[in-house]
Amino acid sequence: MPSRLWKIVHHPLSPFRKRALYAVLVLAGVMAIGILGLMIIEHWGVVDSFYFMALLATAEGPAATPATEVGKIFAGIMAFVSIGAAISAITFTFGPLFGSVLKEGIRYLEKEEEIVRDKLERREENSKTHSC
Repeated sequence: MPSRLWKIVHHPLSPFRKRALYAVLVLAGVMAIGILGLMIIEHWGVVDSFYFMALLATAEGPAATPATEVGKIFAGIMAFVSIGAAISAITFTFGPLFGSVLKEGIRYLEKEEEIVRDKLERREENSKTHSC
């Protein structure tokens, strides 16, 4: 399986690298806007703003609440945008990988089903020949 993964990621026609790069850049941009906005609006430090945005983006819920109404509105808007960006980043980055793993799993199940079906058919044939 690791060789198949390597082929997917490094294939010249694979959009995996480009998708991953764009997704991470969008998420980083959204996080940067949120951090700067909270620093300006709420006068929080970089670490507090980053922590707040990280909790928003992962849908954990913030540990602190903005003190101003403008900050609350900004945080609400950033919650929608950051969660969407995080979900999109995960989907665009790992979607092709999940799809190929799912296809492999379906192929494996189909092969196993065929093996079981063949065994059942042989049993039925053996039962018919022994009963006559």
